[in-house]
Amino acid sequence: MNKQQKDLLQTNIILNSVADGVFTVDGEWRITFFNRAAEKITGIKQEDALGNMCRDIFHSSICDGACTLRQCIEKDCSITNKSIFIITPDGSKVPVSISASPLKDDTGRIIGGVEVFRDLSEVNELRKQLTKSYTFQDIIGKSKSMQHIFGILPNIAKSNSTVLLLGESGTGKELVARAVHNLSGRRNRPLVAVNCGALPDTLLESELFGYKAGAFTDAKRDKPGYFARAEKGTIFLDEIGDISPALQVKLLRVL
Repeated sequence: MNKQQKDLLQTNIILNSVADGVFTVDGEWRITFFNRAAEKITGIKQEDALGNMCRDIFHSSICDGACTLRQCIEKDCSITNKSIFIITPDGSKVPVSISASPLKDDTGRIIGGVEVFRDLSEVNELRKQLTKSYTFQDIIGKSKSMQHIFGILPNIAKSNSTVLLLGESGTGKELVARAVHNLSGRRNRPLVAVNCGALPDTLLESELFGYKAGAFTDAKRDKPGYFARAEKGTIFLDEIGDISPALQVKLLRVL
């Protein structure tokens, strides 16, 4: 075994020891490496993944047009910690955080790409447990504007009207939404939070409104949308400004 083969073997051993899924593609988008963690997270065996197109394997929420790996290769850049969903062979959705970069040869020519993805299922479940019972008393804020919000939240919660929450990312809009829900008469009903910015329009529409069996090729059974799941409860549409005007029109008719 020459030095190059030894280095490759050592690299494979290291990558197969990490908890994050790792895969690489060549210039034709065929998978050339698929580690053990990738098998565990996706439910797809290595032998079934190698040599196949990555979109035929992952069926993720961004494969239809917003592929992170494609953006990295075409723009020669790296993208880190982007949240998406991977669709497993049994139809389950696995939330993951992905990071991607182009792969280059010794001359600097791009010859493929590498993507690392981390399973967020446990993190999301923990977040749900931590946030499911929030009220306005759990939100910390001493400014006059926040004190004003605390004062009107109970009255807002009594209303059945749509509530618009404005604020930059990270300012706690979801906490306020959960507080409104838990102060309302709907507190024992579902609270469904939807990150509209994490899904492409084509997938978001079916996720919001659901579909009937036979509506399209892969629709083998009826699937209720987020609105149906939030029946008599609350639906929180986060990053709603990121969706297209066409889908906003459809959403407006519902709201």
